[in-house]
Amino acid sequence: MPVKDPQAITDAGTATGVKKAKLAPNKALVAGFLAGAYIAFGGLLAITVSSGLDPERWGTLPTLFTGAVFTVGLMLVVIAGSELLTGNMALVPLALFRGKIKLSHLIGNFTWVLLGNLIGSLFVAYFLGVQSGVLTADLPLERLSAIAHSKGIEETEWQIFLRAVGCNWLVCLAVWMSLAADDVAGKILAIFFPIMAFVAMGFDHVIANMFFLPAAIFAGVPDLTWWDAIHNWIFAFLGNLVGAAVFVAGSYYYLYGRADEEGEPGDTTVDGRFGRQARGEREASTASNR
Repeated sequence: MPVKDPQAITDAGTATGVKKAKLAPNKALVAGFLAGAYIAFGGLLAITVSSGLDPERWGTLPTLFTGAVFTVGLMLVVIAGSELLTGNMALVPLALFRGKIKLSHLIGNFTWVLLGNLIGSLFVAYFLGVQSGVLTADLPLERLSAIAHSKGIEETEWQIFLRAVGCNWLVCLAVWMSLAADDVAGKILAIFFPIMAFVAMGFDHVIANMFFLPAAIFAGVPDLTWWDAIHNWIFAFLGNLVGAAVFVAGSYYYLYGRADEEGEPGDTTVDGRFGRQARGEREASTASNR
């Protein structure tokens, strides 16, 4: 199973970020709709699977089960192909940091993809979650209410922000590692564990919350308002952006995206092996052509 090294991942991530940033608005909107729906499918499945598991008996296992099945959302996003804002928060800034796109490209991509993600999430929440009756049965509704109440009412702004930082750090690492694999099985394996981890720890993903909170409102969960949802989205968005742009795009740009002292990119692995290997190959190729 071929695997890219960190330098190659950075280059692949940059190329992907450029492609995403220059996507036409209509395509970004439709692809964003699909990604929002895919993440919502993951949330819908997570609620269905974990419903009825009493925490007093099962402890924290329900959150583990929730995380394990929620991973299907990002698998659909990455493998089937769509535009997810939280993943773009790492790849598009990386392309910007490396001077491949303009800030206007980033703003345009984020705007259209966010709108598409929101519409897709709301569509699944209303029609496939509530109107279908999947979320309005007693056990799923109880589980949905607990999740929505926690995220919409109980968490403070600082908690939402920090949980969102941790969330998108892991989500973007899942996307980042999936770039290392050229086959579907490798991408699935790379995605599964980081996504399972962020959900199991109760972190906040702005697009997932665009499903959970509206679904609860549509289902008539008491004491939850649209302002509670928007309030969560604001701080989850900010935290997700920091987790992606700083801890993933920023870190790997610093390590592999800049030119080093000799003017060559990426000679910054733990032992310098990849950079030295690439340099040696280039020198050998030059010598053979003389």
